[in-house]
Amino acid sequence: MFIFYAITLIFLGILAVPSLIISRKPEAKETLDKIVPYQGYIGVGFCLWGIWTLIDSLIHIRVISIFPILWITWLAAGLLLAALGFILGYGLISKYALSKSPEAQKKGDELLAKLAPIQGKLGIAAIILGIWFIIARIIWWF
Repeated sequence: MFIFYAITLIFLGILAVPSLIISRKPEAKETLDKIVPYQGYIGVGFCLWGIWTLIDSLIHIRVISIFPILWITWLAAGLLLAALGFILGYGLISKYALSKSPEAQKKGDELLAKLAPIQGKLGIAAIILGIWFIIARIIWWF
């Protein structure tokens, strides 16, 4: 499970900060351009998975007394997945879920306005957390 979280967090982080990746690896632009049409669907999927991860971590809050670093990492992964998934999938979320209620649409727009300016920082945090998952797995494996 650690490796799955690691790979998905790194992937989501790359999607969130494409300019940073392209500035360091210009050949990655072609690959990222192929993914862009599916970005909304990917974002919605990650948002839902992030919400589930948050709920699951809160249901298992007792883990904090045994493995506090593991639980904090789990919670952080859920927060990053939900936030970045929401940002990347907002177009679809707005169109299919929020458009039926003007109040929900307004709250969604407000949340996006708060999250969008820190999208790059969240993307970098996702990449770092993904790397941390790999390191933690190696440490706990031995």
